[in-house]
Amino acid sequence: MRIKLFSDKFFLEKLMKLTLPIMLQNLMLALVAAADALMLGSVEQNSMAAVSLATQVQFIQNMIIAAVVSAASILGAQYWGKKDIKTVKDIFAISIKFCGGSSIFFWAGCVFFPKYLMLIFTNDSELIEIGIDYLKIAGWSYLLTSISQCYLAIMKVSDHAKATAIISSTAVILNILLNAVFIYGFFGLPAMGVRGAAIATLIARIVELLMAVFLSFRYSYICLEIKRLFKRNSVLYADFIKTTLPLLGACLFWGVGFTSYTAFMGHLGADAAASNSIAAVVRDLVCCLCNGIASGGGILVGNELGAGRLETGKLYGDRLFWISIILGFASTGIMFLVTPLVMKFVKLSDGAQSYLFGMMVIMAIYMIGRVINTVLISGIFSAGGDTMFDMYSLAICMWGIAVPLAALGTFFLKWPVLLVYACTCLDEVGKIPWVIFHYKKYKWVKDLTRELA
Repeated sequence: MRIKLFSDKFFLEKLMKLTLPIMLQNLMLALVAAADALMLGSVEQNSMAAVSLATQVQFIQNMIIAAVVSAASILGAQYWGKKDIKTVKDIFAISIKFCGGSSIFFWAGCVFFPKYLMLIFTNDSELIEIGIDYLKIAGWSYLLTSISQCYLAIMKVSDHAKATAIISSTAVILNILLNAVFIYGFFGLPAMGVRGAAIATLIARIVELLMAVFLSFRYSYICLEIKRLFKRNSVLYADFIKTTLPLLGACLFWGVGFTSYTAFMGHLGADAAASNSIAAVVRDLVCCLCNGIASGGGILVGNELGAGRLETGKLYGDRLFWISIILGFASTGIMFLVTPLVMKFVKLSDGAQSYLFGMMVIMAIYMIGRVINTVLISGIFSAGGDTMFDMYSLAICMWGIAVPLAALGTFFLKWPVLLVYACTCLDEVGKIPWVIFHYKKYKWVKDLTRELA
């Protein structure tokens, strides 16, 4: 069967219809972090570094939300392809219960125990105090984010990806505008610095959730039916948990691993933390396209598999594989192109500037692995319920190699900052051959749906 990468207009149109709104949504979310970094960095370097460390708490929470939402997307895409709308509604309700319940713990930690959370990431007393001010306010937004992400996920699955882009874009634009107002003190308001950034985030999350709920009541959308929160289909619950647990393990492995990387940079000094926070923002911006391809392509493949068209799903997976390779090398080129612009516009100390340049060069190579692995693992493998591989690969490549080496270099061998940073990038590049080998086994070509009474 020929792949016909660019000759199938139906495939390309449907992929772009899914990918572009999701990519825009990811871009908008990344722009919030970029705006926070730039605005706070223009006020004070330590404010920017402290908020970058503090938001690692939400980063871990987002890993749990991502596992639940991904499970909802995987099962939802297959049942939507099967045209079983009632089961999609049940999946939506299950995701709301799981995400809402887990977020309570993060809210409590940020609001009542922020100092102990900051101590995980840095021992710098000034950064800790700034981070406490941020978390006490921003922690309230973490309750809302978990619910809104469930709404946005089910919209993507049910052919309303465009609506998710509109909601996210509106919330992000509002967040950036309020950032400027509260951080700098426009319109007669006092300049509030990190507190202002936290307040802006909270208001934006409130608006985002209200918009998602309002839209869900429109025709052809999936709305939350309260009765389904108290309904329990044991077979569907078992399938949901079976899909979620490997994703949760992988997300926690990945999330805690990335948080560890940030903590290593924090323990290497304020300059290392500041430069790493900027590099992370650039990485997330460049990754928006591959994240969109992974999410949109995963839904596209899942629709075909759930409808029983396994050969078509396999063909779509093959096309996405070659797209990921092209996109991976293109992302490396983009990183090299934007490095001079980033260096010119970011206000950092001389030491931090030097670190940032080295990090950008290292990350340019890292992007090849990041893009290919994201599309294959988070998109293609997940579409068919092949979710265990991600956890295995992270356990070996990240926790068996990258994290121990970076920790050893940070706390015992006192390696240079850039050498430690390079260690944190080893996992994505090193596992490319393994990921491609697993892909060629085609274990992901599965129909996960059932006939549910």
